Amino acid sequence: MEAQLHETPKGSFEVDLFCPGDAEGIAELFKAVYGNDYPIKLFYDPPALTAANKKGDYYSVVARSKNGEIIGIHNLYRSAPSPDVYEWGGGLVLKEWRVVGVSGAIESFMSEKVIPELGMHIVFGEAVTNHVAMQKHAQGFGFQPTALEVGLMPGEAFAGEGVTSSRVSTMMRFRIYRNIPQTVFLPPVYSEVIKFLYTDFKTGRAFTESLEPIPSGVSSRPKMDFFDFAKVARIAFHETGGDFAQGLSNLESEVVNKECLVIQVWLKLTTPWIGALVDVLRGKGFFLGGILPQWFDYDGLLMQKLFFTPDFESIQLLPDSSLRIRELVETDWRRI
Repeated sequence: MEAQLHETPKGSFEVDLFCPGDAEGIAELFKAVYGNDYPIKLFYDPPALTAANKKGDYYSVVARSKNGEIIGIHNLYRSAPSPDVYEWGGGLVLKEWRVVGVSGAIESFMSEKVIPELGMHIVFGEAVTNHVAMQKHAQGFGFQPTALEVGLMPGEAFAGEGVTSSRVSTMMRFRIYRNIPQTVFLPPVYSEVIKFLYTDFKTGRAFTESLEPIPSGVSSRPKMDFFDFAKVARIAFHETGGDFAQGLSNLESEVVNKECLVIQVWLKLTTPWIGALVDVLRGKGFFLGGILPQWFDYDGLLMQKLFFTPDFESIQLLPDSSLRIRELVETDWRRI
């Protein structure tokens, strides 16, 4: 993949896919912008970042100045159950280079070169909602909103941006590059809501109502991850069966012991009994987050539970379907 050269009044820079010689400069970039406080410590560890890029868990895209200094970066990395789903994040630019289009050049290179040439199936981003700048960038590259993660991040992480809320929410926005046809089962309680969330993602999907009971002879297979900095627990259910309710209660006990403030549960929308699973979750205080296209290769549903009172008024969104998503999520939260 050939690097792209850019000329600016401040000087020239090139945008290129990561190479091992960039790792030390990336660590210095993060230290210059965040000190040692950036929550993803991988960026401070050159050998680990090099290994992650070699393995394909990360694809870092950098901007190098004429003298070889790393002045900007964005990343595509695996964070979903499917290895073909990549999250777009970890973007920053050295302060002295922020007014000459470095970030935009990296974003264009990623969207036009990296993602298509590497054959990624789907890319998403978690755009913060204490401002709309990230949402505008995502919208400009064709990423559509599908889910609102309420209170995902601690407010102190954005103290320098004037955030006063204790928690900051994020809007998940997706773009499909390779579509996987599938049958989506609609939980009756969310049938119309989910149809709305699929406005931009209907291609290749057949929809049918979920009416089956949870099968007693199938065992659940969850995977739970903790994010201590954010005080978040995420539980991906790869399989679900008759032990779902008890297993969820056991996992919740672990979450309480970890003093987490947010629990997210990911379910497969291709599960015929997902309606019954949703009823169990709602009975335990969970509410809707949204849909997750091709999250498990097949589509997922996000449900969430909070151990604090969210500030929906502080959530800033673009005037697109994001506003309706916030309304739907807040209405479901108020139900509990």
